[in-house]
Amino acid sequence: MAEQSSTLVHAVIGGALMGLANLVPGISGGTMLLIAGVYPGFIGAIAEITTLRWRWSSVVLLGTIGGAAVLAIFLLAGPTKTLVIEYRWVMYSLFIGLTLGSVPLLWRLSQPASRRFFISAGVTFLLMVLLAFGTPLQTGPGDESFGLLFVAGLAGASAMVLPGVSGGYLLLLLGQYVPILRSIEKLRLGLFGAGEQAGLDWPLVHEALWVVIPVGLGVAAGIIGVSNLIRWLLEHHRTATLGALMGLVLGAIIGLWPFQAGVPPQVGDRLHGQVVTPETLSRIDAEDWPVRRFPPSVGQLGAALGLIALGAGITLGLDRLKNHVAPVR
Repeated sequence: MAEQSSTLVHAVIGGALMGLANLVPGISGGTMLLIAGVYPGFIGAIAEITTLRWRWSSVVLLGTIGGAAVLAIFLLAGPTKTLVIEYRWVMYSLFIGLTLGSVPLLWRLSQPASRRFFISAGVTFLLMVLLAFGTPLQTGPGDESFGLLFVAGLAGASAMVLPGVSGGYLLLLLGQYVPILRSIEKLRLGLFGAGEQAGLDWPLVHEALWVVIPVGLGVAAGIIGVSNLIRWLLEHHRTATLGALMGLVLGAIIGLWPFQAGVPPQVGDRLHGQVVTPETLSRIDAEDWPVRRFPPSVGQLGAALGLIALGAGITLGLDRLKNHVAPVR
């Protein structure tokens, strides 16, 4: 009984950390589960469920981790979105540090590294660089088609099962990070309201569900498909797979160039495929502004380096915590 209670405590901690990781570009949900000591049990439980080998302990473990993650996302999506929009270069600097902090963890897992490790890392690094420079800097709604939102859900699910890979960063590259967080916040407000306006707001819920449902389907498919794929790859091609993960992590830093800012659109500009008119200009929120890079001042550059060091220290500190956490079987 005591062992089961300890397992559930670790599952709650790991799930909450995983939920926070999925909100923050640069942090991997898989890494958080490793730190909490529940990653092997999580992957094993998914494998059991998807092969129809049901055990009550596996169902409880997955339910606990998933419930804690969903609760963290549901409660913190709004504040996280606001911070990214209003303090973009500050948050991105922190994200870079958080990403760099996961490199030593992947390096330890890959030992002894071979030529296949470095080749795989180089290939995925180049792919991430091409993706970063080939993707418009935009965090507004863009083309929120069902297919793209489904793919965004798959990207988010990858962070739940891949240590070192940030689903939030992939959502940034897909241009779906802010729209998804905004829809989660709309769903929360539609279900529970805010302040004196408590109660169900069905039109707001309906609007949010057009985004939440395809993303949720993508997450479900990703957890089942990606987790089993990665489990097979790690078992049969461990070195090359870990090298590919290392390339993804290092390449993610290129796309997280911190000195970006939202630029207010002007009448006549094209925004998300439509020309801005005087009537539509007043209805464009700051979260929908196009994003442009800017040259930093000396003070901003120094602050960014400090934030990068802080982010790396946080991830390395969390990694060290797992040495003091009893392993969960």
